[in-house]
Amino acid sequence: MERFLSLVERLGNALPHPATLFAAFALFIILLSGLLSLFDIQVTHPGTGKTITVENLFSVRGLHKILTHMVTNFTGFAPLGTVLVALLGIGIAEGSGLIGTALRLIVLKSPPRLLTYVIVFAGVISNTASEVGYVLLVPLAAVIFLAAGRHPLAGLAAAFAGVSGGYSANLLLGTIDPLLAGLSQEAARIIDPKYEVNPACNYYFMAVSTFLITFLGAWVTERVVEPRLGAYQGEEKAEEVTPLTTAEKRGLRFTLIAGILFTAIVLAGLIPAHGYLRNPEDWSILRSPFMSGIVALIFLGAAVLGIAYGWGARTIRNDEDVMKGMAKSMQTLGAYIVLVFFAAQFVAFFNWSNIGLLVAVKGAEGLRASGLGPIPLTIAFVMVSALINLAMGSASAKWAIMAPVFIPMFMLLGYSPEFTQAAYRVGDSVTNIISPMMSYFALIVAFIQRYDSKAGIGTVVSTMLPYTVTFFIGWTLLLIIWIILKLPIGFGAGMMIGS
Repeated sequence: MERFLSLVERLGNALPHPATLFAAFALFIILLSGLLSLFDIQVTHPGTGKTITVENLFSVRGLHKILTHMVTNFTGFAPLGTVLVALLGIGIAEGSGLIGTALRLIVLKSPPRLLTYVIVFAGVISNTASEVGYVLLVPLAAVIFLAAGRHPLAGLAAAFAGVSGGYSANLLLGTIDPLLAGLSQEAARIIDPKYEVNPACNYYFMAVSTFLITFLGAWVTERVVEPRLGAYQGEEKAEEVTPLTTAEKRGLRFTLIAGILFTAIVLAGLIPAHGYLRNPEDWSILRSPFMSGIVALIFLGAAVLGIAYGWGARTIRNDEDVMKGMAKSMQTLGAYIVLVFFAAQFVAFFNWSNIGLLVAVKGAEGLRASGLGPIPLTIAFVMVSALINLAMGSASAKWAIMAPVFIPMFMLLGYSPEFTQAAYRVGDSVTNIISPMMSYFALIVAFIQRYDSKAGIGTVVSTMLPYTVTFFIGWTLLLIIWIILKLPIGFGAGMMIGS
């Protein structure tokens, strides 16, 4: 296992920066389109019946198109605006201290016999603002387990399993939802130019997954990981987990009041038959301003709750403090914006060249001829996603590469983009906790070394591997149950197109 992971780590480190990778992919598409245009390769568009050939981007006409659309490719890239807007609101909630205090409260108030379940659950919920889970909850869980007389690494593993292994599961919509939905929408429009993917398209499946991951994570911790670790023999002494201060409690009361008022305002626009958040044409919810404006609601909700907490806890004293929280969240996005610029060009070139459509049609014909049913096909796709995740850590970067190929291919077989995205999220999550390419992996190693100075990558992997295997089996079985029962994946999204 050590040799295998060392090989994966070396291969992953040998890859260029993701932004450089997308720049290289974009250049490759230009050259490939020029080469393929020399051959008589064509398919029939399954929707329009038109004959599709490769458009040569390695030409004067292609150069003009690239130059004149480079800026709009970037500014019009669907995931960019949604992530920026959502993070502005979450930045206020995080900067005020609301998210950190809420996590501490959840853990402090949990009954001892439910402690493991609460820590895994808190880890899953913390994915709404992922950095908080890694930086605050993972080390805090180790401290809490040690204070409770249990092995600190078991607590750390439980929290890490929830935060990273259950990365896509949640009861709340976070920044990852609009990000992946935007990429899926771009890919789906290779087949259907008007197709829309809303950020809540996987909500039903991911909400149920939250409880599944909580149960499986706690079960593995108590039945496999903790017995294997045995009694803690290290030198680290138990620390006192400080209770909430008076100011923090007041902040939470203000947050509760603001949350009730905000929820009431939203429900007032949804529950009445002619509510102001429903579609004014047919008064439905699925294609309403509520669904299309879900990112704006995430921003407003997080901002309102964060300001309310900050006002009560005295962590926000004026408008400047609010703006600092928003600015701080934007400071973390420098590398992401660079990545998006090149990813946007790659996706645009891929669509213009028609290579994606050609691959999708030919690939769909091959899959149809193979006779694979939905269950074997889904399991194979989950496995592919899980394996790729070992060498490439960023969920959005992987999906930006995979979506333009797999979503059109699965659409031609009748499967919705939302279902394909859900299957990808399962595979992407389960190997996070054993992937050295995961951005916080080195931080987890450092946390573990506090309690075991000899620990390394092998320690992390050997501890977390039972979670990966269990999550893969359990989560894939849940996906199979969803397929058999043909349940909707999320708001306005079924397993099959049009369902």
